[in-house]
Amino acid sequence: MSEVLSIILGGGKGTRLIPLTKDRAKPAVPFGGKFRLIDIPMSNCINADLRQIYILTQFNSASLHLHLSQTYLFDSFSKGFAEILAAEQTFEHSGWYEGTADAVRKNFVHFRTQNPKYYLILSGDQLYRMDLKDLLKKHRESGAAITIACTMVNRENASQLGILKVDKNNTITEFLEKPGPTRDISDFKVPVELRQDKSRGDCYLGSMGIYVFNSQNMETCLNNELTDFGKEIIPEAIKRLKVNAYIFNGYWEDIGTIKNFYEANLDLTTLRPPFNIHDEKAPIYTHMRNLPPSKMNFSNMNQSIAAEGCIITNANITNSIVGVRTLIESGASLNGVVCMGADFYENESQKQQNNEARIPNVGIGKGTIVNRAIIDKNARIGEACRIGIDDINRQDGDYGNYYIVDGVIVIAKNSIIYPGTKI
Repeated sequence: MSEVLSIILGGGKGTRLIPLTKDRAKPAVPFGGKFRLIDIPMSNCINADLRQIYILTQFNSASLHLHLSQTYLFDSFSKGFAEILAAEQTFEHSGWYEGTADAVRKNFVHFRTQNPKYYLILSGDQLYRMDLKDLLKKHRESGAAITIACTMVNRENASQLGILKVDKNNTITEFLEKPGPTRDISDFKVPVELRQDKSRGDCYLGSMGIYVFNSQNMETCLNNELTDFGKEIIPEAIKRLKVNAYIFNGYWEDIGTIKNFYEANLDLTTLRPPFNIHDEKAPIYTHMRNLPPSKMNFSNMNQSIAAEGCIITNANITNSIVGVRTLIESGASLNGVVCMGADFYENESQKQQNNEARIPNVGIGKGTIVNRAIIDKNARIGEACRIGIDDINRQDGDYGNYYIVDGVIVIAKNSIIYPGTKI
């Protein structure tokens, strides 16, 4: 595994996840009450003994840099590192990253110093748990120049992914990037004999955006002006190199929209979640905050998750996630809510200043009812608010201190919702 250099792509602007990505990079978006999306690929690497990791960042990256620098500190004996490579100007390159391949190309000067035999390219904003050791083992055994991890998807999801056609040896014979919903791709259907679930209807092999390159082949493939792996590099490579597919049959979700993000979070609260965060053999690592256990005072919690440091008093919480340091006051009710929590506790002096300024404390106030919503960090929701309860004609849009996206109410980070507000 010391021959492998892992490269995690920090993503672009993440416009479809606004307002969650308004002030932070997509991989820095909080997830599951205590994690961030970047923790998923980082943990997959660490669990596979891959300790030489570069993270390429460019947009809104301050909070991502802070999280990574506070969390992933390898000891000096392991020769491991988690190094951030932000877009930089040099004498050779003066512009920003123009795409995934361009980001890798502009950092070869750093990668070559590690003298890797293989490059592992990962995305910083996907939800999955993969045995990367097995992926690399299959790549070496296949004799391929490139291996692409892929998963079986239906026609709707195939629209926004790179679609692969493979032969009986899993060698990729054709690649089509984001065919859209109307194009005829029937000849890309996975043959029944290759499907793990024979009862499934039409399905296709979708690229997960996870690649293994032999180092020399990577250099050759990027010795040009092409900017994107999926659109350009991979289709060109298939024409002249052996490119194999690694078929992944586990849970995988590309967190591309607010709806995806909301549903992926609430899936964690089900009795048998498709993505299990309680697997002690493959843990998810994150920043150690040294917070106290959460405290429940006369409250009812049903099929929900509460992270550390919460104080919940006389509240009713159903099918929800309660993030770190969340304070929920008496009589509050949450149903189908993803609450990201807070970065700090307010002391009594600060609460007194809030009272004098007539603004709510950080947290959820007395008697407030919230349904089907995402509450970003440090939000102040006053008492007796009704959010997502009343029969209001809710159109997607930006409403100042809150948004509605994909039909989900999103209370933005640091927002103030005054007492008695109805949304």
